[in-house]
Amino acid sequence: METTTSYGSNTPATSGMASSSDDMLTKASSSVHAAVDSMAGAADQAARKAKPTIDHVAAMAHQAVDKAKDAAAPAADWLAEQGESLSATQKKLLADTAGYVSANPLKAVAIAVAAGFVISRLVR
Repeated sequence: METTTSYGSNTPATSGMASSSDDMLTKASSSVHAAVDSMAGAADQAARKAKPTIDHVAAMAHQAVDKAKDAAAPAADWLAEQGESLSATQKKLLADTAGYVSANPLKAVAIAVAAGFVISRLVR
């Protein structure tokens, strides 16, 4: 059988090559799909295996945070109490000082002048 080469015609020589390249393309496509499916399956399996470990680590982290909170709570309460105590002491001292200055204005001025003189000598 004689074939002539013309552009765009399906002669037996060119249709055989097209069929062969289609087969190769189909096989390559199937191989790629199989590889992708295999990788997706491996990723799913790895995720299923890692989930219990991740859950365990998360639970341990929650326990550690709870322990730290429980340990810090008494210290925070103590600091709050001390802050209230210091605030009350400050208010009492301020009231006592204001009362003393009101009761003894000349003595208070003399003490302030003496304290200023001593501080000025110390600073030089």
